[in-house]
Amino acid sequence: MLPVPGRLIAIIFFVALLIFPLITDKSSHLYILTLSSLLVIFAVSWDLLSGYSGQVNFGHALFFGVAAYTTALLYKYLGWQPWATIPIGALVATGIGVVTCFPALRLRGPYLSLLTMAFPLMLLGVVMAFKDFTGGEFGIPGLPEIAATRLGEYYICLLVMTVSVLIMWKLTDAGSKYIRTGLIFHAIREDEIAARASGINTIRYKILAFVIGGFFAGLAGALYVHVLGGTGISTLSMTMSFRAIIYVVFGGIVSIYGAVIGVYTLYTLIQLLGVGARNFIGQNQILIMAILVILILLFMPEGLGVWVRDKIERECPRCKLTNGFWRKECRACGASLH
Repeated sequence: MLPVPGRLIAIIFFVALLIFPLITDKSSHLYILTLSSLLVIFAVSWDLLSGYSGQVNFGHALFFGVAAYTTALLYKYLGWQPWATIPIGALVATGIGVVTCFPALRLRGPYLSLLTMAFPLMLLGVVMAFKDFTGGEFGIPGLPEIAATRLGEYYICLLVMTVSVLIMWKLTDAGSKYIRTGLIFHAIREDEIAARASGINTIRYKILAFVIGGFFAGLAGALYVHVLGGTGISTLSMTMSFRAIIYVVFGGIVSIYGAVIGVYTLYTLIQLLGVGARNFIGQNQILIMAILVILILLFMPEGLGVWVRDKIERECPRCKLTNGFWRKECRACGASLH
């Protein structure tokens, strides 16, 4: 991993997150980074489903919100604790992913996107129709914390985020020798008809993409409401769905690390710099985020993370191995990199 600049930067970044509590003990900073870890899982799950497999989902908040409400309702009416409700919430979101993907399998392109957009709106209507049960616009407050201290929450969410991102990265790695889902997802995205003609059961793998994306989005949603201390209709809103899309597009779609960069730039950095809303950044966070997104789309249309990767890494034209930008010859086969 050390000869590959991008992976070395990733290691340094995660080490920095591990030691961050040693730098500052402010509860507000740990709270922001805790939420960031969960938003990373949510954004990466969208990239896996929509970026890698090509099933562009405009209603990804469905999985997030289903898990959030499942977790909250199990605690409110059955008294179950977080370590029982969180896995169940993620599994329910997975089941919803299977259910919603069947009608979606018959559609492609903008029609698929519009259909997926409708699902969270339908569920939102159900939530508002049964206000006595779901809390309506006020949601369900008073959920227990997942740890006794803010520091404990931070490390739990950081650990879950790291493991989740590594799993999704491996599942989408087209160069993996043992797991072929990444290569198949790429094939389906590029040309589904050609993939089917090659003998790939595209329906099975599209369902798998919905299942994986739904599970990890649900896991993020279930943890998210316990960190917030309650759930509400915002977890099913279109804003929540589009947040994942914006983070991924900003950092670089079809890259996994792009979602991480997007969240920690557009959410974490702006939130940390604007804590207390006493300065320009704190009072104009949405404006600053919009300007950053526009600039990235104008000058780095493939995303910030992809642009940086292209500057610091070179791919060998012969063996396709990744090398540092300073190398003139491939570290494996010796082929010229110029």
